Amino acid sequence: MSQRPIVQTDEKLPVIQAVPLAFQHLMAMFGATVLVPILTGLDPSVAIMTSGAGTILYLILTKGRIPSFLGSSFAFIAPIAAVAGVTNGVADPAKVPYALGGLVVAGLVYVVVAAIIKAFGTGWLYRVLPPALVGAVVIIIGLGLAGVAIKMSLFPFANPAEGLDWNLVAVAAITLSACIAFSSYFKGFVSTIPVLLGIVVGYVAAIPFGLVNFQPVLDAPWVGLPTLTIAKFDVSAIMLIAPVALVVIIEHIGHLLVINEITGKDFNPLLPQSLAGDGLATSLSALVGGTPSTTYAENIGVMAVTRIYAVQLFWYAGAFAFVIGGFVPKLGALIGSIPTPVMGGVSILLFGLIAASGLRMLVDSGIDYSHSRNLILSSVVLVLGIGMEVGEIKIPIGEYTVPGMALATVVGVVLNLILPPESKGLAVDSPDFVGDLQAEAAGQDT
Repeated sequence: MSQRPIVQTDEKLPVIQAVPLAFQHLMAMFGATVLVPILTGLDPSVAIMTSGAGTILYLILTKGRIPSFLGSSFAFIAPIAAVAGVTNGVADPAKVPYALGGLVVAGLVYVVVAAIIKAFGTGWLYRVLPPALVGAVVIIIGLGLAGVAIKMSLFPFANPAEGLDWNLVAVAAITLSACIAFSSYFKGFVSTIPVLLGIVVGYVAAIPFGLVNFQPVLDAPWVGLPTLTIAKFDVSAIMLIAPVALVVIIEHIGHLLVINEITGKDFNPLLPQSLAGDGLATSLSALVGGTPSTTYAENIGVMAVTRIYAVQLFWYAGAFAFVIGGFVPKLGALIGSIPTPVMGGVSILLFGLIAASGLRMLVDSGIDYSHSRNLILSSVVLVLGIGMEVGEIKIPIGEYTVPGMALATVVGVVLNLILPPESKGLAVDSPDFVGDLQAEAAGQDT
């Protein structure tokens, strides 16, 4: 089967094709973006609305060149919940505005870092983040989310302690199979929207299993206005929440490097604008009660599947999210009724494709793994990052926590700076290494 042609970032598609492709991106980000406000006591509809507005702002600041969608950031969940006094998913209304104030300042941290990068350039990125480190970090971004995808697909309420739910397994398997089938065995336009069609098939399949609740859809009005919450500021809340921005900045850089790899373009010179767009989107979202923003791995995965990178789609997707989240509650409720295992089945494919992009980056860069520094760099970063992410282990620092991907990246940067530049060693698959083993087995002295 011939490989699907690439649609590059600056290309335009007919509206009749662009609309479903953009809606596919909206569906891909919906589950995770809604989950953050549910866990922190914020308003899911406002989160969807501000993610759309933030995406449009981001595209404006990056001059419409970087294909990205901004959704809710998971990194801020713990500090938001702590400041907002969340108990069983319910926040203290009197404390929520102060959590939002902390997020406003966190967004400004992005802007400050962007200004520093603008002043000193991006050449340091290539020195600090060599291919052996970047490829490993990209793999972590994908495989680090593997646990989330599996839990969504196999266990009720994402809780393994409750045992396997075979209804969820069946729906997730049907959804995943449909995505693969539409991508691999169909041609033409159908093959470009496998994620959207897979979600539709999974949704229909979930109905006889009793996994779809239509009542919220029936109860929701067609037209409505969002319920906004205005941010307030408190020094202690700011000190608790704002430093987490540094973690998300590292994640942002990692996502940009993945986009570089997928599209075959170098967007590193636009990193200051990209970070500033993400930060301002976070600040403006928090000002009115929305969630903090980050570029989304799910949408990067969709691009990897479809090989369609047109920025046009993200303009459309951002507009859809803004209108649906802010003013059409019924459509928001319909998308919100998509069962968790459906999104789990899709995520297995999307997250795996991100990891595969990192692996391809390692292969294409021609890294010489006969150098022990490259072996050490990649192996330490991979085990540390994937182990912590999948094991849901976070390092507490004061009142907030550092996730595995961020810690692994920092450790990788440090190792890259301190390891000898030409640390020659024997790779496990090198001829010399194999020869040594054979000689040892023969009882010879080498």
